[in-house]
Amino acid sequence: MQDAKAEAASAGEERPRANSRRWPRCPVTGEPAVRRIQWVSARWLADLWRIAFGVDARPSFGDVERFGLWESPTGLVFFDPPRAGDETFYRTFYERFDLPAQFAKHGHKAEFELAAGLLERGERVLDVGCAAGPFRLAAPHVDYVGLEPFPPAGPRPDWMVVSDLDAHVRENEGAYDAVCAFQVLEHVERPLEMVAQMARAVRPGGKVLIGVPHAPSATSRIPNNLINAAPHHLTWWTRSALQAVAERAGLVAPEVLTAPWSRIDAIVYWVARMSPIRAGAKSFHHSWRWYASALVSAAAGYAMWRLRGAPAAGVDEGASLLLVAERPA
Repeated sequence: MQDAKAEAASAGEERPRANSRRWPRCPVTGEPAVRRIQWVSARWLADLWRIAFGVDARPSFGDVERFGLWESPTGLVFFDPPRAGDETFYRTFYERFDLPAQFAKHGHKAEFELAAGLLERGERVLDVGCAAGPFRLAAPHVDYVGLEPFPPAGPRPDWMVVSDLDAHVRENEGAYDAVCAFQVLEHVERPLEMVAQMARAVRPGGKVLIGVPHAPSATSRIPNNLINAAPHHLTWWTRSALQAVAERAGLVAPEVLTAPWSRIDAIVYWVARMSPIRAGAKSFHHSWRWYASALVSAAAGYAMWRLRGAPAAGVDEGASLLLVAERPA
């Protein structure tokens, strides 16, 4: 952390000046950002990823020295320049978590149940970025196909297609009754392009369902929350941003639903609730008080999660947002 003193994360709340043409543009609308929230040192972030999770983010960052955290006119918060984690980053990162075992032990995410209830029996459904396919277990009534460019180690199940979305859509345009993606859109550098490709994969009149973490939420209130930082999360979503990406991708009748907390993800709620410090004007900061707060909130949040489980629905903004839209018939 040699450069931490060089203001690893500085809050600015800076508004556009008369000459703000060089400010980055919203990855959804293309409009200039309306606010710079802060600068974040790439070297500092890479150090935190290595210390906290044992993963090397530096190759994903390339020659980037600092990231800007910006707010767009839609309320979307985004990192610029966008640098998504590479295959090595994600393979190492997900080796730290046995997700199939976690889902088997704690059950489905509420957003899975919410989405599954919108699908008809026998519909052909594509799950983009399916990982180990937990949504398949929440929707046994559909004809499920999982798409995963970086499959988990081990034998490949017969329902999984190993490919990126663009290549798959070129050969399967309009082949699905519904296309979904859960906690994927925030990881990609060009979210509008991804949603447009999903729209092409679904038949006319079919559904597109996208679950995302959002801001403000418990996730965005945890100080120095690496899970919400580049190269992992590149965008933090709002209802208006989801409406905008649906409309620009050519989808109609967009609706944004709130998924409540479920047992498997409620630890995030409790960590934020037990944190002595709340992220506000800035989300990332080199401060020993912030590091101590992270340790306290992680320990206390885990204890509360084990003791209390998922909080009641409606206690806050919920666990995630679910966009539901249609390809025009």
